[in-house]
Amino acid sequence: MKQSYFITGIDTEVGKTMISAIVTEALEADYWKPIQAGDLDNSDTHKVERLISNKKTKFHKNAFALKTPMSPHAAAEIDGVQVSSKTIIRPETDNDLVVEGAGGLLVPISDSETIADLIDSNDKVILVSRHYLGSINHTLLSIEALRSRGLDCFGIIYSGNETKTTEDIIEKMSGVPVIGRVEEEEEFTVEVIKKYADKFRENLKK
Repeated sequence: MKQSYFITGIDTEVGKTMISAIVTEALEADYWKPIQAGDLDNSDTHKVERLISNKKTKFHKNAFALKTPMSPHAAAEIDGVQVSSKTIIRPETDNDLVVEGAGGLLVPISDSETIADLIDSNDKVILVSRHYLGSINHTLLSIEALRSRGLDCFGIIYSGNETKTTEDIIEKMSGVPVIGRVEEEEEFTVEVIKKYADKFRENLKK
């Protein structure tokens, strides 16, 4: 494996999967979502696969494909399986790898571990942020959670309309650079994903 990128978010439904597709396309990287909970017939892997136009990307099988759309620890209990970071083995590849988390960093995967435990020390962690009341707190808490584990935040990608005062204070207080912004789009198509991939590529390779 060359370089691995871990995509996480400040909350659920902030745009992680679309941004995972953009990063995957920009780098022509492989894509892997270790844990999928629910929506197995239209999983995040399926969604990303439909949006990628390069021929180099490979899509790796989920380590755990859980049936119920819930927090992984609860979905695993319903399915009668035990999720552990020790049994989640990264796929072997000679390519860059984009790893998409589930929800935010402290979403439990078991009674003792969270999504943050799936992050490797060599990962470039990309934090997806979206503006809403409380998002400054959630963004700074996510960065602090990473740093408390000895992990750096490589950069922030914003999803949605700009709020300059919010972004300025996050950058000032955290020192984390902004990779780019994904605007509100009527639809995310292959062409839209490629547009952002071309736009973000240089910052992703820094």
